[in-house]
Amino acid sequence: MRVQEFDYELPDKLIAQEPLAERDQSRLMVLNKETGAIEETKFRGLKEYLKPGDLLVMNNSRVIPARLYGAKVPTGTKIEVLLLNELALNKWEVLVRPGRRAKKGVEIDFGEGKMQGKIIDYTDFGGRIIEFSYQDKYDFEEILNDLGEMPLPPYIEKELEDPERYQTVYSNKKGSAAAPTAGLHFTKKLIQELKDYGVEIVFVTLHVGLGTFRPVKVEVIEEHDMHAEYAEIDSFTANKIKKTKEAGQRVIAVGTTATRTLESAAQKTGKISTYQGWTDIFIYPGYNFNVIDGLITNFHLPKSTLLMLVSALAGRENILNAYQKAVQNQYRFFSLGDAMLII
Repeated sequence: MRVQEFDYELPDKLIAQEPLAERDQSRLMVLNKETGAIEETKFRGLKEYLKPGDLLVMNNSRVIPARLYGAKVPTGTKIEVLLLNELALNKWEVLVRPGRRAKKGVEIDFGEGKMQGKIIDYTDFGGRIIEFSYQDKYDFEEILNDLGEMPLPPYIEKELEDPERYQTVYSNKKGSAAAPTAGLHFTKKLIQELKDYGVEIVFVTLHVGLGTFRPVKVEVIEEHDMHAEYAEIDSFTANKIKKTKEAGQRVIAVGTTATRTLESAAQKTGKISTYQGWTDIFIYPGYNFNVIDGLITNFHLPKSTLLMLVSALAGRENILNAYQKAVQNQYRFFSLGDAMLII
């Protein structure tokens, strides 16, 4: 399939620049993946489309202040570093800008001597591997909290007044360079209401990195290589999913990252199991889902791997028709925008 088949027209004014005052006041488009039929409601009305016994699977990864600004030693040239994946203690896979100044062996100073970084290798996607060092009186998390910034996507031009609005209310595993944004619509109150109704909720972890938002630069989508991201599923979650499937009830992923985590774990056997490791799964039309029956997600960028994933679940024509209606009805798009439920 060609990347151009996943394009659509989106006016810039529909790209959400800030979150709504209340998380669950975002709009919700409900898409029937079999018929393409569409209903519209508010996210806080999600319960009306769920059933007791449904299982929601959420990604509990938390965004770290992953954007650092440093100075090249000894010239003082400014260098921006975006942390992607922690490979080992104090050793990270990163994106660096400007890349031409970040050759192997280059040393970077952060916070006027508080931390140093040395570029020790290149990655296959144009990034770098940096090894950090700092005084024993500090730890890396403390330095990040002091020097790092929340790495908002480039299409968000406004600074968030409250950085917590780019975190889900249930995030507790630090490690992402971007938020698993489908979960941003949930409030603690809504989660409790769903539990009281009989919907069960479990968690997986996928630390969002380059694989989730890396653009597709090839013309034929089958030639695109996903970048690996770290994911985990514990035994409690795996057992809950297994029992839900055995009972003939639905497993609904909250976000494409939760989807990719679940489907990665089931790739080899067709059944869910505990999982700990890296995933580079690329889901596009023609893929047969082994675990999920439904998906809560945001509206994604044209020609993105995320748009291809939702098209695999609901059909490309159904998705593009839904997106056309979302544009016509002035939905808010991308990370801080409105939501879609595919069932």
